[in-house]
Amino acid sequence: MSDTRRRVKVYTLNEDRQWDDRGTGHVSSTYVEELKGMSLLVRAESDGSLLLESKINPNTAYQKQQDTLIVWSEAENYDLALSFQEKAGCDEIWEKICQEDEKFLSEVFAQLTDEATDDDKRRELVNFFKEFCAFSQTLQPQNRDAFFKTLAKLGILPALEIVMGMDDLQVRSAATDIFSYLVEFSPSMVREFVMQEAQQSDDDILLINVVIEQMICDTDPELGGAVQLMGLLRTLIDPENMLATTNKTEKSEFLNFFYNHCMHVLTAPLLTNTSEDKCEKDFFLKHYRYSWSFVCTPSHSHSHSTPSSSISQDNMVGSNKNNTICPDNYQTAQLLALILELLTFCVEHHTYHIKNYIMNKDLLRRVLVLMNSKHTFLALCALRFMRRIIGLKDEFYNRYITKGNLFEPVINALLDNGTRYNLLNSAVIELFEFIRVEDIKSLTAHIVENFYKALESIEYVQTFKGLKTKYEQEKDRQNQKLNSNRFRRDAKTLEEDEEMWFNEDEEEEGKAVVAPVEKSKPEDDFPDNYEKFMETKKAKESEDKENLPKRTSPGGFKFTFSHSATAANGTNSKSVVAQTPPATSNGSSSKTTNLPTSVTATKGSLVGLVDYPDDEEEDEEEETSPRKRPRLGS
Repeated sequence: MSDTRRRVKVYTLNEDRQWDDRGTGHVSSTYVEELKGMSLLVRAESDGSLLLESKINPNTAYQKQQDTLIVWSEAENYDLALSFQEKAGCDEIWEKICQEDEKFLSEVFAQLTDEATDDDKRRELVNFFKEFCAFSQTLQPQNRDAFFKTLAKLGILPALEIVMGMDDLQVRSAATDIFSYLVEFSPSMVREFVMQEAQQSDDDILLINVVIEQMICDTDPELGGAVQLMGLLRTLIDPENMLATTNKTEKSEFLNFFYNHCMHVLTAPLLTNTSEDKCEKDFFLKHYRYSWSFVCTPSHSHSHSTPSSSISQDNMVGSNKNNTICPDNYQTAQLLALILELLTFCVEHHTYHIKNYIMNKDLLRRVLVLMNSKHTFLALCALRFMRRIIGLKDEFYNRYITKGNLFEPVINALLDNGTRYNLLNSAVIELFEFIRVEDIKSLTAHIVENFYKALESIEYVQTFKGLKTKYEQEKDRQNQKLNSNRFRRDAKTLEEDEEMWFNEDEEEEGKAVVAPVEKSKPEDDFPDNYEKFMETKKAKESEDKENLPKRTSPGGFKFTFSHSATAANGTNSKSVVAQTPPATSNGSSSKTTNLPTSVTATKGSLVGLVDYPDDEEEDEEEETSPRKRPRLGS
């Protein structure tokens, strides 16, 4: 029984673009001496005659279609096809074809990276790869995946790392195109390669840094190559296409790698063009082997300025003394705009990685130097970078902005723009309008407190007056809250003081206090009968309950004296027993006289308090009463 796996029909495409059946037979992959290579042979199942003999050529574009078809072209108008009876047979022959491709590609990679290869040959090889990758886009997804995996296995990325750093512009351009096909196919494959590479190589020769350097050093006046490379970098650092598994997170690993090994290369032109440090500029020029005409040369230091300094000259922020000198270098301005676009993307997608970098490098301050550029598009890129940061409504960023007084260059640009109604004016107004609408309180307060005098004359929009209104409303709310808290504290303090006052009052019971005392009655006129005494006592109680003397023994009263404020200086207290003076015979109260509340410092200050005998029950009632006693002698 014949092997049905290799059973095929051979077809050729005729001039009318129709497939002609050339017969049925069995296919094999065999080395043919006459053809000097591996070839596909098909022999007829009827008589064993040769239906097909075709050398597997790496330059030939083979296509696998519908799992059972292999199609290719051997000449300009000579297309062939093998239709397999079984999928397994088609897979076997397809693998043989790719193996031959691998051998060929390995030879090509070796020649491409060999220093001995002449420039013309290298240019020819890299262009071949470029066309090869372009053709792969016509393959079925399964075949395309197999193709790029084969390229990766054979070492396409290390080869690109070498040729992208060469001086030949055509070679670099073709290599960039190949790299774009690989990134589009699998950004994760490229990220995995560069992270493994970082463990064995210096930062300067990492593939991703080579790509960044090519972007920076693009000599095309329109920066066509730089724009293409910037797009590829954005794809590589985009968390949306990064994989997350249970064992590892590609996002965290790659972003840690990128910010540690690559971000300093990306920002070098920006930091250099906004620095007045000559050493920093020289380092950049030496490192990137490129002659620069700097877009901005600051004429002042970028140390943190205080808000008051920005409005010291007639309350105008836009003083030309703080401007930077920006030469008219369109190409460099374009490059910085591309870098800012990529950094803005990082702000939107990288959260704490870019936040740490911005604050550690004081990056926003350096970016805002470009607000003084003659190129409006570059100033707008700088403003857009700040707008994305503020749009996050992150208080860490807000504190960084206010502490560094980073609104000053923006307001300078607005005031320098004057009454011109243009894109820059609209973008600045939109920034402040966003702060007002979103009610970002910390930024609103900073703007109003430090810049409102310079902005209050702008009346064609209500943005700044609106910010002032928001600021005042918030200030009123804070004052009301403060007063409310103070009222609650005062009420609580009052209760505590009152409680302390009553406690002190209770402690002073039994001690001498300053109090007026009635003129004493004669002893023989004092009621002998206790009941009469109680009636008299109750009648007097409503007038001055606390001033009633207490009886200690028949016929006498005990006065206990204590020091007044003057006696506290050291005069000793004394206790005396005195008889009451006579009273009127009708028993009514005579005119009372108060004891002096103070005497000279030598004699002390003496007051009296009397206790009546047999008055325990009344004392108990008064002590258990919830009503506190008023302070005596007050």
